[in-house]
Amino acid sequence: MTKAADQKLIVGLDIGTSEVTALVGEVLPDNTVNVIGMGSSPSRGMDKGGVNDLESVVKSVQRAVDKAELMAECQISSVYLSLSGKHISCQTEKGMVPISEKEVTQDDVDNVIHTAKSVKLSDEQRTLHVIPQEFAIDYQEGIKNPVGLSGVRMEASVHLITCHNDMAKNIVKAVERCDLKVDHLIFSGLASSYAVLTPDERELGVCVVDIGGGTMDLAIWSGGALRHAEVIPYAGNVVTSDIAYAFGTPPGDAEDIKVKYGCALSELVSKDAKVDVPSVGGRPSRSLQSQTLAEVIEPRYSELLGLVNQKLLTVQEQLREAGVKHHLAAGIVLTGGAAQMEGLTECAERVFRHQVRIGQPLELSGLTDYVQAPTYATAVGLLHYGKDSQSFDENELEPKRSVTGLFSRISGWLKKEF
Repeated sequence: MTKAADQKLIVGLDIGTSEVTALVGEVLPDNTVNVIGMGSSPSRGMDKGGVNDLESVVKSVQRAVDKAELMAECQISSVYLSLSGKHISCQTEKGMVPISEKEVTQDDVDNVIHTAKSVKLSDEQRTLHVIPQEFAIDYQEGIKNPVGLSGVRMEASVHLITCHNDMAKNIVKAVERCDLKVDHLIFSGLASSYAVLTPDERELGVCVVDIGGGTMDLAIWSGGALRHAEVIPYAGNVVTSDIAYAFGTPPGDAEDIKVKYGCALSELVSKDAKVDVPSVGGRPSRSLQSQTLAEVIEPRYSELLGLVNQKLLTVQEQLREAGVKHHLAAGIVLTGGAAQMEGLTECAERVFRHQVRIGQPLELSGLTDYVQAPTYATAVGLLHYGKDSQSFDENELEPKRSVTGLFSRISGWLKKEF
């Protein structure tokens, strides 16, 4: 990116099933992100996080990037790119090393993380993220930052997020065809967590559910560390499809109706409210009760959230058996484009029986009117991720962002796997 030499610019590119978003952020002296450019375009050629038409994806990306460049008055040359899809998987591994000197150095930390992540993956998979959870020195467990502590042996628990090599290559190829370099590939559920969570939520236990058009990305946190990541290949588009079939309306119109008039809880809708539904084949449009629309939307959202709840219960049981903090005391945070539905919080609280909130991007300045919405959580998270990564790449001090514990240091340990 070229603008003024003294500006530190970061670009986040989120290629979703429904929309492509490019955000340009400037890192200010106080280490906050100031959004100075934004571009979006309808996504074509993507399905459930995967590329199924390369040319269409390239055109969609180019349109979004062009708009962002125009607004930010800069030329974009590299991006932080999000990745989703059911090929994303995760596992927790442990590693142990002797402590070389009398106290733990950063080299010891790097060595134990390297040991923990050195597991054999299948040829099709590659490591996307290596995220430390906690450390143990001799008999002391649950250490967040071991540097400077004394001991003989150190153990690390790390969370590996892996992806399918070819799926990652395809989406990178689409971006490179736009003459852009990919700085980092980031799991979109992790990026969303960067954007919408507070340190207290990560400590108490929380699940972020990023509901997009084609996928729902899950990131489960407790004790300040990421415990599980997963992608469910069903999301907002199935709701749109239900509306199209139920009312005999084109999918594009069904999406508009869902966004403008949809509600995930039929009892919240006035019985007198009406919605105009376009027909197909040149037939005249019809007027239907909004409550009828909500009666189509509510069961499908309940079903989608039910799938998430099943995963949550399974993961919590696994964490319980492993002796790890597993309570989601901070509840559920829903974000993403399909999380903006009226009545969704109430619907979700009935499914999860936890407190639920809609997650909007935090810690931003600049074009907040444009991007302070759940739709842009992943793209904003990419900017935060990029800011923290650059801080380490330039051998600066630990990021001053108001995040405590492991989370603020994660970027220093994330390994580039290109």
